[in-house]
Amino acid sequence: MPSGHYEIAPAKNTYYARPSPQSSDETTSHSTSPSNDNGQVAGYPANGRGSERERQFLYSGMTHTTPSGTLLAFDFGTKRIGIAVGNTVSSTARPLTTINDEKNDARFAAIAALLSEWQPTALVVGLPCNDDGTPHEMTALCRRFANRLKGRFNLPTLLVDERYTSAAASSVLDEEGIHGRKQKSLIDQYAAQQILQAYFDEPSAGINA
Repeated sequence: MPSGHYEIAPAKNTYYARPSPQSSDETTSHSTSPSNDNGQVAGYPANGRGSERERQFLYSGMTHTTPSGTLLAFDFGTKRIGIAVGNTVSSTARPLTTINDEKNDARFAAIAALLSEWQPTALVVGLPCNDDGTPHEMTALCRRFANRLKGRFNLPTLLVDERYTSAAASSVLDEEGIHGRKQKSLIDQYAAQQILQAYFDEPSAGINA
């Protein structure tokens, strides 16, 4: 993580990760993502982000109150979780850190510490799907992760289309002179930055977890 870029907000509350009533195996899920008859992920246009009319139709019934203040965003993976931070005043996001532990207890303990440090008013989780909007193996896992965040920490949690964010993150790192294997330790938090920035740029794209 680049040093010297972040001003740490004073902690006011302490968040504790409550034990989940479900299995701690994050890589196994029996849940399925809501989809239409064509298998497309509910809430997402079949091609790209779609027109404003498509979004208004697809997101009907899924509206949320736009949060204000500090937000944390997550690029979930089974091996790493990238995290970014931003606020609604400047509507800008920046990479924060990456959780490299694969064990759920350690992951949620690290997340609890970040929540105590940054005091976010809401959380944003990237929702992956295929280019045509259909779900793949990570879609249900990311939904499950978002639901766990919401349940454990009692914070509004939003899902945002994360298609192409990894490619965009890699391009940003290239521009910063970080190439190839050197990107591995940073790519996830930079992808989380892209997810959060996408939400700031278009809040209506967020759907409730």
